[in-house]
Amino acid sequence: MGLIRAAGVSVLMSVLAAAQAPVQFEVASIRASGDQQAGQASIGVHISGSQVRVAYFTLRDYVAMAYRLPANQVSGPDWMAQARFDIAAKLPDGGSANQVPEMFQGLLADRFELKTHRDSKVFPVYAIVVGRGGAKLQEHAANDDEKIVAGTVNVEATGSSNGVAIDVGGGSMFTLANNRVEITKATMAQVASTLTRVVDRPIIDATGLSGIYDLTLELTPEDYSATLIRSAVNAGVTLPPQALRVLDSASGDAFSAPLQKYGLTLDSRRSPLDVIVVDSMRKTPTEN
Repeated sequence: MGLIRAAGVSVLMSVLAAAQAPVQFEVASIRASGDQQAGQASIGVHISGSQVRVAYFTLRDYVAMAYRLPANQVSGPDWMAQARFDIAAKLPDGGSANQVPEMFQGLLADRFELKTHRDSKVFPVYAIVVGRGGAKLQEHAANDDEKIVAGTVNVEATGSSNGVAIDVGGGSMFTLANNRVEITKATMAQVASTLTRVVDRPIIDATGLSGIYDLTLELTPEDYSATLIRSAVNAGVTLPPQALRVLDSASGDAFSAPLQKYGLTLDSRRSPLDVIVVDSMRKTPTEN
């Protein structure tokens, strides 16, 4: 009986170990990103079948993606927002796109010797809230061009002095150009997440709205210029001092007024948010 019990415990521990084994890429290649044209940046994530390709991400971006957080909730040395890498990887048999962030956790730990811990920090934030008159949003009207192939993820972002465009795939778009922000096919959580890319603090969704919407936010020329510069700074792009000086006199909140036509506004407050703290990390990966 003792042997049977011992064998049973051994089998059980093996099952538990297998269940708890971290999911990993079957194979992955990491290379420093090549130079892009001056004044421009193009980044993207493409997942099709078992193939995963990420281009021109900073190490801060990779850590943020791995832990499913915005990049401004990753705390680490400044150089993490400068060095950029391209990664090509293959999902293991049975792996799915939903598991890619956890696979990046393992890859970063293995190849960059990443060590982190979780924390919570109180941030100054903007909360998108519904005004007293109620929301006046337009629901998005879907069309056949927006169908997403199962298991496929495409997120591409391009930016230059002419504007910024983020294609999330499936018809979801964010465009900053011509003194306006155009957001297509987005939940309010996605609206908050995309606007966070172009302001000086995190934006959170406090509307309680559950629809999918289209929004066009008109900006003054001054606010547009400052928003374009902030988008570059938040993406880790190095700008000349004369461009950064524009932010010294710029409004921190360029969106409250444009949001009012939709019955929304931004409420400045302080809120605790989850943070990933990078304790240590290599600046370059170990060999492929």
